[in-house]
Amino acid sequence: MLYRVNTHLNIELWYVATELTSDIVINVGDVKFYLHKFPLLSKSLRLQLVSNTSEENDEVHIHDIPGGPVAFEICAKFCYGMVVTLNAYNVVAAHCAVEYLEMYETVEKGNLFFKIEVFLNSNIFRSWKDSIIVLQTTKSLLPLSDELKVVSHCIESIATKASMDTSRVEWSYTYNRKKTPI
Repeated sequence: MLYRVNTHLNIELWYVATELTSDIVINVGDVKFYLHKFPLLSKSLRLQLVSNTSEENDEVHIHDIPGGPVAFEICAKFCYGMVVTLNAYNVVAAHCAVEYLEMYETVEKGNLFFKIEVFLNSNIFRSWKDSIIVLQTTKSLLPLSDELKVVSHCIESIATKASMDTSRVEWSYTYNRKKTPI
């Protein structure tokens, strides 16, 4: 389990709760993650390369990761086999972070890139509201969210739903309440 410690200096620290001491510190912005190499390096090609080329083999700085510490936390939890909760508000940041960290199927089968693609296609792009929310979240992550084709998939999803019979559109949970007759 990852747990958060706030210091009096407004520096956030994240530790993973295990019997093993951490052997790598990942600095993301003002947040330090005290983790273990094996779970991270087994799933991230970028962290493998950075760890091998870094003079400080036990401390890595990745200040330019899209989505910042929040997105990195999702990736780290996945690496440790923890439950990762994706939704319309965080999936684009996680997707961009996964692309940045190079967490592809070629690194490990069933990696997070694949799982996010499945989540987007089977949940987000099927829902009218979620497609709109995701499209709005892409703005802060441009141009990477556009390169990952999230923007075009959202626009296509919204346009398709706008042109079809509303009884065939899958609404998100918020819109699944009983409709009152007019």
